Amino acid sequence: MGATRMGKSCLSIDLATHFQEEIINSDKMQVYKGIEIVTNKITHSEKQGVRHYLLGKFLKTQRIPINFGGSNSYIEKLVEDSVFMFKYKYDTCFTWIDVEQSFLNYRVDIRVDQMVNEDEDDESNKMLLQSSIANIKHNTRLLICHQLDKIQWLINEKMWLVHHIIAIDVFKGDRNEVIDEAWRNTILRPYLDIV
Repeated sequence: MGATRMGKSCLSIDLATHFQEEIINSDKMQVYKGIEIVTNKITHSEKQGVRHYLLGKFLKTQRIPINFGGSNSYIEKLVEDSVFMFKYKYDTCFTWIDVEQSFLNYRVDIRVDQMVNEDEDDESNKMLLQSSIANIKHNTRLLICHQLDKIQWLINEKMWLVHHIIAIDVFKGDRNEVIDEAWRNTILRPYLDIV
């Protein structure tokens, strides 16, 4: 679990590759076609050959799921729902990638600027005014607050044991080698130990 832009997709690929498993995508916005840039949908090459499922299709495979996504209400439904029976069928391990709010806001600004610059279609760039960009950044910050509130609610009200890993060192790196090493040491290695 974690807010947007915290590396949940990357971590899920690393874990699925390590454990030779498949992934359930619990991001309620990434199921829609045509908004890949806006939702930061993982690309085919980023999937590294790891199969991704939506919840309904995965339940038929009987594999051990690696579930990721920013839509914690989907994760809660999966675990708590009496139809899916996940909490009775599987041992669960909840993890939370986290950084301080000011750094999340900084990452949102970078993400939105990248989204705008990635779309090379002149017509759509003309439509994106500075006020629209500011609205996207503001709304993404609100989304982050809701995501973090939901995680806290799952911990405090549902009494979920969530392994909380602070990831600020990963995102402060300037060079890819530094970021890759920080990722392995700060996030991937502890997650492998937890799982």
